[in-house]
Amino acid sequence: MGFDPNQVSTVTFDSYSTLVDVDAAEKALAARVDQPQPVSKLWRARSLEYTFVANAIGGYQPFYEMNRDALQYALDAYGVDISTSERDEILAVYHELDVFDDVRDGIERLRDGGYDCFVVSNGNPEMLESMVDHAGIGDIIEDTISADEVRIFKPAAEIYRHAAARTGTPIDEIVHVTAGWFDVMGAQHAGMQAAWVDRKSTPWEPFGPDPDLTIETFYELAETLGV
Repeated sequence: MGFDPNQVSTVTFDSYSTLVDVDAAEKALAARVDQPQPVSKLWRARSLEYTFVANAIGGYQPFYEMNRDALQYALDAYGVDISTSERDEILAVYHELDVFDDVRDGIERLRDGGYDCFVVSNGNPEMLESMVDHAGIGDIIEDTISADEVRIFKPAAEIYRHAAARTGTPIDEIVHVTAGWFDVMGAQHAGMQAAWVDRKSTPWEPFGPDPDLTIETFYELAETLGV
């Protein structure tokens, strides 16, 4: 089955890697780390792995804490010896990550076309508040919905079902927009349509179903929805 634009009444967006660029965290590492790129990649990978394991063993912690622990692991793995305060300064970059160029105009176009827009994220409420403020989208989204509200992370079905309830939308009338492959599959499994944001021309996963729609920018989603 392909994407059905006529079924959509609400659009939800992931945050990290979808609205803001987590690769920008490498800049914060560069002043303190000899190998910022691999440290940054390990930091991000470990952070996601911690959320998957937390779901499996019932070990929920707010995402900011997990991200801190993942950063510490990445620093330790590469033999980087810095103070706790320096580590926390690096971690704080998540409050002001670079925003992708199409984000505000793309969401505004969808909103003006009659679609309610929400952010659904693993980030805890404080992270989402600062992300929305930094991205300048607080006036064009309806609300943010955090994994912290249900104490479980994506791609568990519970968070998508919770998001549908919070938006007041039947789950099959939501398209979830995300750069995360696991987030695509989680949304689909829960009953949403999923649009994969492929900003960097990466291959799709051979495991699992294909996205309902693949886009490079939010403008393409707006065009597909006819707005």
